[in-house]
Amino acid sequence: MDRQGTGNNLKINIAIDGPAGAGKSTIARLVANELSYIYVDTGSMYRAVTWYMLKHKILPEFSAEVLQHAQNMVIELIPGANGQKVLVDGQDVSPFIRSQEVNGMVSQYAQIEGLRKHLVALQQQMAARKGVVMDGRDIGTTVLPDAELKVFMTASVKERALRRFKEMSDAPGLTLEQLEKDISERDRLDEGREVSPLRCADDAIVLDTTQMDIPQVVETIVSYCRTHTNS
Repeated sequence: MDRQGTGNNLKINIAIDGPAGAGKSTIARLVANELSYIYVDTGSMYRAVTWYMLKHKILPEFSAEVLQHAQNMVIELIPGANGQKVLVDGQDVSPFIRSQEVNGMVSQYAQIEGLRKHLVALQQQMAARKGVVMDGRDIGTTVLPDAELKVFMTASVKERALRRFKEMSDAPGLTLEQLEKDISERDRLDEGREVSPLRCADDAIVLDTTQMDIPQVVETIVSYCRTHTNS
């Protein structure tokens, strides 16, 4: 039997969108685990490209060169007990792609139209057989517009900065105030870009997680999924 199954075993695609620091990756991974789905962290793919370009000193202004290198990169997402590993040309780059340097530059690379088209095509291939949880900023609107369940996760800027601060507490010189500024700027760039801007899909469920903990968010999204597949 294929992964779509029948009856209560029906598998759907779940799109989780939202602004920076909303906790999408953590939630999407846990939801996928709960449902025995495949998790695709699209943000890590953009981060991997950003890390690679910074390492090779290829600035986002040189979009043709960025695209040429990106098309030759082999990006793999490997599930693991401690989260998803991200490999670039066989190298595990997971420890490097969440650095402050990558955080500060990823939106600029993500605005390159050719790069987005290239990565979107890869992401759509991953979701073709259903049973995928995918998170990002344009999943429900651009990457998987036909996803059966769309959730737009959000939280206040202050709460999102606090969550990111806890994740990066060992980063030297990092302050909560600076993170708030960075996240606000990231929101501005993501919402204002010409190609696939951050936008809540018309048919998405908006989930404000400011006052929710991780298990509550996971339980809520899993319940949405089960309601859909049992209807």
